[in-house]
Amino acid sequence: MKADSNKPMKRKQYERELRELHGELVKLQEWAKHAGGKVCIVFEGRDGAGKGGVIKAITERVSPRVFRVVALPPPTERERSQMYVQRYLPHLPAAGEIVIFDRSWYNRAGVERVMGFCTEEQAKGFLQVVPNVEKAIVESGAILLKYWLEVGQEEQTRRMEERINDPRKIWKLSPMDLKSYSRWYEYSRARDEMFHASDTAWAPWYAVHSDDKRKARLAIISHILSSVPYEALPREKIKLPKRQKPHGYEEVNFARNWIS
Repeated sequence: MKADSNKPMKRKQYERELRELHGELVKLQEWAKHAGGKVCIVFEGRDGAGKGGVIKAITERVSPRVFRVVALPPPTERERSQMYVQRYLPHLPAAGEIVIFDRSWYNRAGVERVMGFCTEEQAKGFLQVVPNVEKAIVESGAILLKYWLEVGQEEQTRRMEERINDPRKIWKLSPMDLKSYSRWYEYSRARDEMFHASDTAWAPWYAVHSDDKRKARLAIISHILSSVPYEALPREKIKLPKRQKPHGYEEVNFARNWIS
């Protein structure tokens, strides 16, 4: 990302740089399909930190068959009786896939812990075992990238108020978000302990300030591209073939209803 000023990034510059990065993401996609690459990307952060916007920026110009986004609903009764990380394992990437987790198994270290959906013993037990789980993921041949988006208090407040007042964004606001908003420092303590326990040599955390959404998106996409050893595959020149002749076919008004 070229811009390093404290000023907000202008839209034209953002769109120009994002266009270039989208081209590289397509190269990454084609490499993964060709080489059987496996990439797992985890996004965590406070409510309103911009995880959804980053994921949209990554996926808007690539194939959903290769770039899969996983955002699991609350666990079922059966899933609650399983080993905690078990329900996430079937979604890990196979060869030729890039899987993006919009929140992940780290729910246990964050929202579940702060909001009382698990006990302290369960949260601490998770933090003890998660490094070995991630080591197994990496040793299976997957590239595991973990990103934490950190938004400031004032910017989070602005975004939450925007969700309240903008009818296009009200769906983003849940009662849980309001409760989470009031527990800023509990989340800070949970984040700190999570980083201490799970920032390992084989699966490190990468943090980014996300008050400027555009800069954060470009920084994360650039980092993903620099973290995966993809190569641009050679492409044959493509030329559109000639269309067939009508051989007597005449256009008809084939539809009763047209929308304009």
